Amino acid sequence: MNRPAYVLDVLRTPRGRGKKGKGALSALHPQELLAQVLRAIPARTPLDPQSVDDVVMGCVSQVGEQGANVARNAVLAAGWPVGVSAVSLNRFCGSALQAIHFAAMGVASGAQDLVVAGGVESMSRVPMGSDGGGQDGGNELLRESFFQVPQGISADLIATREGFSRADVDRFALASQTRAQAARAANAFDRSLVAVRDPRSGQLIAMTDEHPRPETTLEGLAALPASFAELGRTPVGPNGETLDELARRRYPEVAQIDHVHTAGNSSGVVDGAAAVVLASEECVTRHGVRPRGRIVSMATVGTEPVIMLTGPAPAAQKALKAAGLKPGDIDLWEINEAFAAVVLQTIRALEIDPARVNVNGGSIALGHPLGATGAMLLGTALDELERRGGKRALTTMCIGGGQGIATIVERVQ
Repeated sequence: MNRPAYVLDVLRTPRGRGKKGKGALSALHPQELLAQVLRAIPARTPLDPQSVDDVVMGCVSQVGEQGANVARNAVLAAGWPVGVSAVSLNRFCGSALQAIHFAAMGVASGAQDLVVAGGVESMSRVPMGSDGGGQDGGNELLRESFFQVPQGISADLIATREGFSRADVDRFALASQTRAQAARAANAFDRSLVAVRDPRSGQLIAMTDEHPRPETTLEGLAALPASFAELGRTPVGPNGETLDELARRRYPEVAQIDHVHTAGNSSGVVDGAAAVVLASEECVTRHGVRPRGRIVSMATVGTEPVIMLTGPAPAAQKALKAAGLKPGDIDLWEINEAFAAVVLQTIRALEIDPARVNVNGGSIALGHPLGATGAMLLGTALDELERRGGKRALTTMCIGGGQGIATIVERVQ
């Protein structure tokens, strides 16, 4: 990057259970959910919202309450100046990281001084798949080349090809829960958290993440049914092929898919919003603010769209190469826990020390608010770099349709 793109701060809501009427955040319109994070920014950084050049927000299910450019409406709902522009984007699960990338590009190019990026997803109010597009928009011609099976079957296909057993993915899930509980006990998330309040009464709605299950045991995880076994037996192909058969057609060496993923070792369905404040060197100097981090490099890749979820490793390799770094130069890794096998496959492919990966747990324990998760992960990484005195962190995510995204951030000391 020709010019530095500095991270001034990262803020997020708690993750609320993504069930209508049960999660603490489910009563809040997604525009208002994001607006609460935006309102908190001026209190955390000595910058006037009037100076913000643009707001870039990820959101996956852009329909209904999350349609109509949720980012722009959240800016208005937050009471920010009407002159502040905003755009919503969708790169599936990588949406918030992509928003950060676009913001960093604007800053690093010299076109912009101050940009707020992140994402929002209210999975209780706008459930996954609400846009009706499915995996491929129903394009029959595309299906003749790539019949994209549901992501859970892709995750089970990865586990089968890699030889990850049910016990392997369950052990990883338990570690996620254990690490998340330890992080909460150590107040590791407090710096980024924004308390969510009722917009009318001001009453506190949520202060902490709702999804973690500290009572989780290996025995309890082992008792859960496989989530995608029955789905895999569903005939949907042009000749009556099941989803498992369609996946195996692309990978004929797999005799049978071992369905190992469950509700306990896959990412949780939650609501949430997050924002990252990015600024140019000129902006930092002019306002006399001290940045917390610097975006070192960014990358996206496309991968084979049937297995779909193997993008984190090549995306990370691309980001590392752009920065002239190796995996061993990264102190902390945030690999999104869409499914346990995705993280295990990435660790194996890059030969990463597991002790550096998702040290505060991940989306299995904390939940995965699709369009917001990337910004949350980057914030968790930056917070933990500061707590540990580390230097660099890499955040990477798998993406539906066969893509990967990665971001390297360096702590400013």
